Amino acid sequence: MGYVSAVPPPQPPVENAAEVPDSRSGRRSVAVALLLGTLGATVVLLASGRVWARGTTALGGDPLALTADGRAVTGLPAALAIVGLAALVAVFAVRGKSRLLVSGLLALSGLGAALSALFAADGRRALDAEAARTTADTAAHVAGLTQTPWPYVTAAGAALILAAGLLALRFGRSWPAMGGRYERDGTPRPRKAAAVDPDRPEDLWKALDRGEDPTR
Repeated sequence: MGYVSAVPPPQPPVENAAEVPDSRSGRRSVAVALLLGTLGATVVLLASGRVWARGTTALGGDPLALTADGRAVTGLPAALAIVGLAALVAVFAVRGKSRLLVSGLLALSGLGAALSALFAADGRRALDAEAARTTADTAAHVAGLTQTPWPYVTAAGAALILAAGLLALRFGRSWPAMGGRYERDGTPRPRKAAAVDPDRPEDLWKALDRGEDPTR
């Protein structure tokens, strides 16, 4: 009488099945990070050039309208957006720990741009300086201060840069590198022997100079 084994057949490893979805999500995240980073930097650069604050000051007894754009209020968001763009490109030019560091720089540039836009959204210092310059009176101050939505639009664009950096930190290890297919692995390439015509003495001498056997 035969016996039936109770041992189940070996199952395929589950690691490969888990790696495939993760690899696919990593490839999808490349396009999302590029879109978020580029769009966010564009929004920050454009919104920084818009009027962030308005007010008035007295000039000869009459009110004088004053405005201050984002770059007059603070130049940090625009500068950090340019740093973020450079880091976004550099992510694909490096690998390993260098990619991790560049991804962190990308995320920090977005965070710094957002915080600087929010903290400087008031614009009072820039308008006070404009009032003193316009009236030639260092004691002049702005009155009737109002804010526009552009500082918060700048912060929203910076948040997109931050999101791109977080995606790079999470999935960057599986992203391709620029020019990777053209890199050499350091192994010696086989050299193809030149054809030797036994009826031509110069070919025989050249083969001997190369260390080849002309009789082969």
